[in-house]
Amino acid sequence: MRLLERLKRILAFQGGKEEYVKLGEFPKPSSLEEAVAQYPYLKEYLEGQRVKPKYVLSPDEAIAAEGEVNIVYPVGKGIFVHVLTGGEVGRYIIIEPPRPSQDLIDELNLEVAQLVDEKTEIPDEIKEETLEKLFNAAVRRVRRRLSGEDKRLLLYYFMRERLGYGFLEGFLQDDWLEDISVPGAGNIFVYHKVFGPLETNVRITEEEIDDFLGTIAERHGKMLSYENPILDVHLADGSRFNIVFGRDISLKGSNFTIRKFSRDPISIARLIKWKTISAEAAAYLWMLLEVGVSAFICGETASGKTTTLNAATAFIRPDAKIVSIEETPEVNLFHKNWVREVTRLHKGAEVTMFDLVKAALRQRPDYIIVGEIRGEEGRIAFQAIETGHPVLSTMHAGNMAQLFQRLTSYPINVPKTHIDSLNLVVFQARIEKGNRLIRRVTSINEILGYNAEEGKVSFMPSYIYDFDRDSMAFTGSSLLLEYKVLPARGWGRDRLLELYEELRKRARILEYLAENYPRYEHVFKTVTEANRKGVDYVYDRVIRGERPWSE
Repeated sequence: MRLLERLKRILAFQGGKEEYVKLGEFPKPSSLEEAVAQYPYLKEYLEGQRVKPKYVLSPDEAIAAEGEVNIVYPVGKGIFVHVLTGGEVGRYIIIEPPRPSQDLIDELNLEVAQLVDEKTEIPDEIKEETLEKLFNAAVRRVRRRLSGEDKRLLLYYFMRERLGYGFLEGFLQDDWLEDISVPGAGNIFVYHKVFGPLETNVRITEEEIDDFLGTIAERHGKMLSYENPILDVHLADGSRFNIVFGRDISLKGSNFTIRKFSRDPISIARLIKWKTISAEAAAYLWMLLEVGVSAFICGETASGKTTTLNAATAFIRPDAKIVSIEETPEVNLFHKNWVREVTRLHKGAEVTMFDLVKAALRQRPDYIIVGEIRGEEGRIAFQAIETGHPVLSTMHAGNMAQLFQRLTSYPINVPKTHIDSLNLVVFQARIEKGNRLIRRVTSINEILGYNAEEGKVSFMPSYIYDFDRDSMAFTGSSLLLEYKVLPARGWGRDRLLELYEELRKRARILEYLAENYPRYEHVFKTVTEANRKGVDYVYDRVIRGERPWSE
């Protein structure tokens, strides 16, 4: 008899005698009063704080706060996060449900062992359901009286160890984290999308790290040893897990970094809310991506290039066929006709970025998205642009001179005369302002062509960031709007003022989304509505204070 069927029979036989506990019974409270009433351990934690933190549902509510930040927010499964900025390094404190006694956990594990054959393999698609039923069947055999709260706490830790990732569960649950870093024994560090680098309250030993990494490698069918000490795996949610194993090559002991994949990608509306980009500059990108311009988003490490790239993809026509090509799957789209491809470098026949970009040309895409251009795939990307396939990508370059040098040098080797096939370059930077690190789009530039006499690229900035005012300014005109968008619509130059008026309307729509509907799906639905019924229709709904899209 299959395990799941057996558990159903056990539970049916004992039905009505005891409550059936589900992991979903950890709702996110909408207020502090509700939170402390539902979760006594949170109340106990807050009572121990000298300065009471502010309770928020989303940490970006504190993005405009002056001075130090002190907030608590829920991340699900009964887990809360307390963030305090200021000092040498900001603090990120995980508040988890209290762990039941080890005696009770040992007793539960004994009952589980009696229900499961060691050779039983549970398919991934029903693993959570099966483990939940297994838990409920086992907990009814435990020889002590347990309250509903006791059972929920037991279930959390039971699932955390068997289906989750142990002490990392709280971090992986938090969609506001970009990176989770364990440099060796000691405290875990994170990089927060809103607050930057933070030190956590979770400490682990060298032995715990090695045991955990061995479990991760085994779970993913990998071999981790002193002979094979460096490993890359992808978690079920798409996050990238990089491991360096052993004290001989990592002097503080084994280390690892998780580059988190966001289930709900950051939207252009949130970037506007955070002042990463202005609403007008975003509206300008909307108008250009709608007609199929090729654009590179450039900046130094951790400047937010991929986040901006992903946010901008919502502006691509909703009926477009898109092919994305990456080494690490970070792009997350809502388009239905989306072909998602990743390289294969560590097993079997090698498939590189170059191979996938070359193959994409045969797939008749409306847009090709290349996660990051670093090698010879860049040359093929420019061939794609020249054959009428718009390309979006990111590159490490802080200014136009660096971008030109990288594109025309080994290993990319794009011919200098081909550079003008690229339409647009967006530069982004991570800037220190006060005691905070902020990300800003510093300029948006239209490529005019290669100047052979001067040996450099000619370009015209359309938007420039003013550091003192912390705002973006339009330079007054755009050749792409006038010579790309106008012809694509079949409009003459007599309608140029109408085009710039539409730019203003789109900016107002995006401001409204930033204020009221900031999620990526909201932006995508709004763009879809504008595509179906026109920008004026959506703008009129916004002016009336209505939701921009209709169901």
